Amino acid sequence: MSQARGRIIDTDYLIVGAGAAGMAVADALIEACDADVVIVDRRHRPGGHWNDAYPFVRLHQPSAYYGVNSRILGSDSIDSIGPNAGWYERATAAEICDYYQRVLDEHLLASGRVRFFGMSDCEAGSQDGFRLTSRLTGETTTIRVRRRVIDARYLEASIPATHTRSFDAEPAVRLIAVNDLVELTGPGSGYTVIGSGKTAMDACLWLLDGGVPPEAIRWVRPRDSWLLDRAFSQPLELVASLIEGVSLYLEAAAHAEDADDLFRRLETCGQLVRLDAAVEPAMYKYASVSQAELTSLRRIENVVRLGRVRHIAPDQIFLDRGSVPTDGGQVHVDCSAVGLRVTPGRPVFESGRITLQQIRTGQPAFSAALIGYLEASRTDDAAKNLLCPPNPYPDAAADWIRCTCVSLRAQARWLADPDLSAWIERSRLNASRGTGAHLADPRMRSAMARMYANFDRAVTSLAKLQAQAR
Repeated sequence: MSQARGRIIDTDYLIVGAGAAGMAVADALIEACDADVVIVDRRHRPGGHWNDAYPFVRLHQPSAYYGVNSRILGSDSIDSIGPNAGWYERATAAEICDYYQRVLDEHLLASGRVRFFGMSDCEAGSQDGFRLTSRLTGETTTIRVRRRVIDARYLEASIPATHTRSFDAEPAVRLIAVNDLVELTGPGSGYTVIGSGKTAMDACLWLLDGGVPPEAIRWVRPRDSWLLDRAFSQPLELVASLIEGVSLYLEAAAHAEDADDLFRRLETCGQLVRLDAAVEPAMYKYASVSQAELTSLRRIENVVRLGRVRHIAPDQIFLDRGSVPTDGGQVHVDCSAVGLRVTPGRPVFESGRITLQQIRTGQPAFSAALIGYLEASRTDDAAKNLLCPPNPYPDAAADWIRCTCVSLRAQARWLADPDLSAWIERSRLNASRGTGAHLADPRMRSAMARMYANFDRAVTSLAKLQAQAR
């Protein structure tokens, strides 16, 4: 793929970042209008952080509603074996990277209206435009933007392979990033997994699946997390389970007396699950598990809850609230990257700029495609911003309330807009598409009745609980 050098390029949209959000918005733009688009990324190919992901990572959501609207990811099939048996397939990192390269080559570039500049840094230049600098040659290209620059890196994830650790370790300590687990050539005396989130869970499951006894795994978990049961995130032929899940959390929210009561109700109806019944989760970051994975993770009983790791010596791990022994044969696995970036919400549509952010909770690709469609089909930024309220990623458990409330309010506005509702229904990134085709299912009818009965009261209740939490 050739790189333009020492010249000026004019385009309608400059998209900075070719990860999931950048690719989804580019796909939506060229589908809905005749715009010319330039995509720039510092990596050599699209896919964003998936290019640096640990080899055994999989999507925590079904592939059926991830990626871009114009191309299916995987085969929309249901797994028959393994911990995900009975649920829709979840792509691996390698599959996702291959997918995005094919989207770029076979759809975006093939349209004749998209140009991609990999291995390039982008920054605002003079009044004439933005400056692209090749990481290979140092040469620059000026991009003049007729409409807007689209920031697809505002919510860029922090991942183990590239983050800066918040703790240090002495040279004799065996400390590796989770990516390097697959490079081990000999066993450790044990494995200490450092981190509370999705990555740490994946590392623990991978070790257990590889035959490591649960008693050989020590899990340093500064905070426990509320988790989502993957059974309630299923699309297509299993979409009744998804709608049932929505109806159950709406019912819980509608009747909750306070935040504590809300989380008790959410756990009772199965919408949130925890690893340890004796520990109240303080974190929520959309991580999902199957019941089989939850059973496996609970086999690990050596859990250290002394805060964050501060320093690892050859014989001691020092944490916020104490220390635990270690030894020279122990493999310490760093899974402490923060993952989702918690940044303040800002208007999505501004003069000359679009900042891609989450709108529907837990669905960044859908949110980006929605933003792209509205940009291509509407002209009033104020109206578009009403349809796209920024919904910052969660961190604390109480953030479930805010994220859900913002998402529900946005959903109500979409339903009141016939054109937008029609686009959402035909979007493959919409997890609930095809709901109408399953109305004969008694489970679906029951869920829909519960959902309509509780929607307005749930939104009111969540807004009240959100105000109390501030």
